[in-house]
Amino acid sequence: MSVVAAYLYQNGSRVRPVAIDEPTPCIGDRSEFVWIGLLDPTEQELLVLQDKYGLHPLAVEDAFKAHQLPKVDVYGDQLFVVVRTAHLEQDSIRYGETAVFVGKHHIISVRHGSARAHKELRRQLEASPALLSQGVDYVLHGVLDFVVDGYLPIVEAIEEEVLAMEQQALNTSLARDQVARIFRLRREMLRFQRILGPMSEVCSKLARLDMPCVDVEARPYFSDVLDHVRRVQAMVDGLREVLTSVFEVSALLEQQRQGEITRQLAAWAAILAVPTAIAGIYGMNFENMPELKTTYGYFVVLSVIAVLCVTLYLRFRRAKWL
Repeated sequence: MSVVAAYLYQNGSRVRPVAIDEPTPCIGDRSEFVWIGLLDPTEQELLVLQDKYGLHPLAVEDAFKAHQLPKVDVYGDQLFVVVRTAHLEQDSIRYGETAVFVGKHHIISVRHGSARAHKELRRQLEASPALLSQGVDYVLHGVLDFVVDGYLPIVEAIEEEVLAMEQQALNTSLARDQVARIFRLRREMLRFQRILGPMSEVCSKLARLDMPCVDVEARPYFSDVLDHVRRVQAMVDGLREVLTSVFEVSALLEQQRQGEITRQLAAWAAILAVPTAIAGIYGMNFENMPELKTTYGYFVVLSVIAVLCVTLYLRFRRAKWL
């Protein structure tokens, strides 16, 4: 059975468990509602809920297939909200999907591929009966806030890794696998942005538009979630820029290191060219070379070579080539 939890709430307190196939409980005011949580439900289970709670067939189909971007749809007096969850798995961001059906007296969450259960969320909301008694819109806010709060640790973990790469790029050149990791992280950030954009639109609609099942007093709560999403968006934008700068700085520093090595090699080649040239001249073995008969010619040539090499060395040192 994929039903994780299903309870009837009244005045902010849990009253009793409910079964998904039982008749809809007699509901009083907005403080009385049913909250059902499902994990990877079967199509039959969703059809049972569709029949009992009047869910729209298109929304049920989307909740079952679980291949949607974040969105909010209005079906009569009910809302259908889709959000995308995210978590780190082996240095990659893995995504899940949570669909939420919201009626005046029911809220049904359908999770696919989510690493974080709603058990802790229920505990937090049940610990605040005054807030929970306000109705399903506050539970919807709790679900959205719970999902968005899961984004921040991902960004912070990647941020720490990127900052470490940035420091290493300033100290030494990056290895090939680290450069590949930078491009993988950039792709991950691009994919993440495709999720955050629609998530921002969902929160914006709930915070600013007149939606069924969402009371005016609940809109500031959705505005708060919107602020959280925008904060994550800003962090992701910053990470993308840092990743780009890390790669560019690494490439520039590597070019600079190669330039320094090239200058050093050129300087030493110029210094070594002096004895090579002089030795080459006196190694031609011509008979008419008076210097070969000089008593101190050997020592003079060595002295000239030494003076020229030292002079070149000092000049290259002064030019910071060595």
